[in-house]
Amino acid sequence: MPTSQTALDVQNQLPPVPVALTRVGVAGVEKLIRVGRPGHEIPYLATFETVVDLGPNQKGAHMSRFEEVVNAAIAEEVVAGGPVLRAEDLARRVAVVIRDRQGARRAEVRVSARYPEERPAPVSGIPSQELFTLHGIAVATEAGTRTVTGVTAQGITACPCAQEHLRDGAGRGLAEAGFDDEQIATILDVVPVATHNQRGLGTLYLGRINEAAGTNGDGGEGGASHPVDVDAIDMVRLVEGSMSSEIYELMKRSDEGSVVEKAHRNPRFVEDCVRELLRSVVERFGGLSDDAFVLARQENLETIHQHDVVAERSGTLGELRAELGRGVEPAHHTSLREWLDAAGS
Repeated sequence: MPTSQTALDVQNQLPPVPVALTRVGVAGVEKLIRVGRPGHEIPYLATFETVVDLGPNQKGAHMSRFEEVVNAAIAEEVVAGGPVLRAEDLARRVAVVIRDRQGARRAEVRVSARYPEERPAPVSGIPSQELFTLHGIAVATEAGTRTVTGVTAQGITACPCAQEHLRDGAGRGLAEAGFDDEQIATILDVVPVATHNQRGLGTLYLGRINEAAGTNGDGGEGGASHPVDVDAIDMVRLVEGSMSSEIYELMKRSDEGSVVEKAHRNPRFVEDCVRELLRSVVERFGGLSDDAFVLARQENLETIHQHDVVAERSGTLGELRAELGRGVEPAHHTSLREWLDAAGS
């Protein structure tokens, strides 16, 4: 048999160890994509990970097909009808074609891209370009597809524990200086109390169900009363709002003072950020069905420790509504992997 023919068929041969594999594909593929209305497109550097499951009777996946499908999707219309990057739509399109081209039961695609937004500093109004990360995840099976929209944004957090310790010390010092209790309370209320800070990285994922029949996934299986547009910028605002304060790349002294004061008047643990983000999601995206998926994650980069701290919670919107509204903690927190894999159930 000619060498070229053998190379073409080798992926379809039986493997020496007949065991199915969960994820096989390519990762770290970088592509320049252009997103936006015709004539107003903006270039973004996107990173792709495309994988399929591999059965026990197939030696390998056809790796070149992953690249071909991604290139074809980018060459066609990436996003239609608006300037906001819909990374999950691109991921879904690629996942559906990849599953078909590879003859796989399940295909998963992840896309991430850096997204710029120009906005003014809080006091001076000086504009600066802020960068956020957009994530899109899609799983395609014969039963349908599921997509996840994600964002990662930065902010600042102020530690409540150290602040309370310093507040107690300041109160004792003021008392020793002759101030009475009422005066001390007024001073501590007017003057922000110091504490140590962290730069926070907040991530939010929202998942909606897209049926094979071609629904838009806004309502999902639970049948939301009306379509809900999940906009990446809205998600960024929720992530930033869950921390002690937003941060800005370019600031004057007045802006720096404003950010520091806001953060110290709004101290939050890493756990507080996740809980606040979950509360905001339930309130802002109340029209989504109970079957929608939510994952909130916060990572704080410590300044007085050599370690960092993280907190995370995932689950369906129904699980969170029950817990926040009725105080009923679910017996199980649905994970991202579980929710995505349910696309084939």
